[in-house]
Amino acid sequence: MMLGELSPVANHLWQSTVFAAAAWAAAVTLRRNRPQLRYGVWLAASLKFLMPFSLLVGAGSRLHWTEAPPVAAPVSSAIRQIGQPFEALPFMSAVSVSTPGRDAWNPETLLICLWILGAVCVLSQRWFRWRSIRLALASASPVPIAGPVPILSSPARLEPGVFGILRPVLLLPEGIGERLAPAQLQSILEHEFCHVRRRDNLTAALHMLVETIFWFHPLVWWIGARLVQERENCCDAEVLSTGSEPEVYAAGLLNVCRHYLESPLACASGVTGADLKKRVEAIMTYRRAHRLSLARKLMLGVAGVAAVAGPLLVGALSVPASFAQPGNDAGSFEVASIKPTDPASRGIRLGLLPGGGLRCQNVRLRQLIEFAYEVQPFQISGGPDWLNDRGFDIVAKAPRSAEAIDLEQLNFAQQKSLEVLVRQRTRSLLAERFQLTIHRTTKEMPVYSLVTVKGGAKLKAADGAEGNKQQMRGNPGRLIGQNMGLDSLANHLSRLLSRPVIDRTGLAGRFNFELEWTPDREMEGGPRGPGPADKAATAAAPDPTGPSLFTALQEQLGLKLESTKGPGEIVVIDRAEKPSEN
Repeated sequence: MMLGELSPVANHLWQSTVFAAAAWAAAVTLRRNRPQLRYGVWLAASLKFLMPFSLLVGAGSRLHWTEAPPVAAPVSSAIRQIGQPFEALPFMSAVSVSTPGRDAWNPETLLICLWILGAVCVLSQRWFRWRSIRLALASASPVPIAGPVPILSSPARLEPGVFGILRPVLLLPEGIGERLAPAQLQSILEHEFCHVRRRDNLTAALHMLVETIFWFHPLVWWIGARLVQERENCCDAEVLSTGSEPEVYAAGLLNVCRHYLESPLACASGVTGADLKKRVEAIMTYRRAHRLSLARKLMLGVAGVAAVAGPLLVGALSVPASFAQPGNDAGSFEVASIKPTDPASRGIRLGLLPGGGLRCQNVRLRQLIEFAYEVQPFQISGGPDWLNDRGFDIVAKAPRSAEAIDLEQLNFAQQKSLEVLVRQRTRSLLAERFQLTIHRTTKEMPVYSLVTVKGGAKLKAADGAEGNKQQMRGNPGRLIGQNMGLDSLANHLSRLLSRPVIDRTGLAGRFNFELEWTPDREMEGGPRGPGPADKAATAAAPDPTGPSLFTALQEQLGLKLESTKGPGEIVVIDRAEKPSEN
């Protein structure tokens, strides 16, 4: 497993495993009740693999509250100092990079290839089995027996079975009437008609899809065996409930098993599936199942509602109330003050205010565009001469109904959602006050791929003591990351090198790291001079004989940058005006 946080796939697998364990407990509790109930429980466990809880959480996050929940903690200004302007801003568009060498065969790629190979093997096996059934159907002829589906007779030695999902047919082997007594044949036909009414082929096909996708998980195959067992128990119980004699029905099953081959596909419902010995014992000792008590009905109902409503509720509660205000609150600030910065002012500050407001000190229009549109400096083209030279102090307040939210009380996901909302409001502010208009274009540009060196990365996983707090700070020649992902490091490196840096390490999670290098020894053509925030740093000058950024990455973090090319998105400024003071 990767370092740090679990991947979405790993989360889905353990959640589905826990859900299956709960299904097993429910099936044990219902062992004396109707098999239809147990079949429904196992079917739910199977379909859970196709329904990640994250989808329900995402759907719940779209549910809006009409008023803000009370927050006990006091409101904080939450203005943060940034070492580089707008650090850890992601590259705005995915860059398609063909990374040469061994990086193309990182662990993640190998796992994907292994999964594809396993899925192809499962599909191939089932295709060959399906082909044998198609050959049997091609040689079949109609049988004059009334039933809910067409009945065909085939020379193949397959057991009686229902084939097909949209237009099912019942396929009988030739001469079955000579091998079974009339009463035995009638009970076998009743069994197959039961499969038709229950649409067992459809549900079996759904579980076959689960087995194909999650072929590596032993639990899905175990669930498949439980489904087949309970499916046959359901039909056995229905046949016996219609008045068939247990001895006659059991003898019919044994005769079919003695003379014919079992159906090769699980989605082709036959009569001899599951453990035949246990089925015959159950048939010979058949008793009507206990009716479901009120307590167990309530238990199943509550469990079903909780399985769906729980993730929805988690998603709904994870959305800060300020994200769901009516009207135009989500798209703009309530009020914004913009003033030119004192020319003697030094340093640049940008931070969030309670509820999704924004405060900037000595910020340039270019840097506001970088923040609002999630781009790097080298992705901005055009604009007026004062784009980089004129600083502004900005205080933009969120809607009053949202100001009660304390930023310190938000979890990591909520903070990210709030940042997205502030970017959207900043774009509206730029359009209204700076008369900013832009268009996007794509061009081929040099890019770097951040990969691990041969010996592996030298990174220290964050121990969680920092909570959700993430911080990237530094000065010329030094960078310190706290509780940061490698995508944030890649974004910071792209600002230093004026070139997109794409994280291709495959390392998930968050890390603490420290990097030291000599700024003027970076690769020729890649770096740019220190920005305003670098000039404001107070740390001592780095050792001029120290390593370059590229060497420092390899020696200190076990990472390296590989140069290649790829398409990148560019923001072109069509118009921008100086705002009026207020």
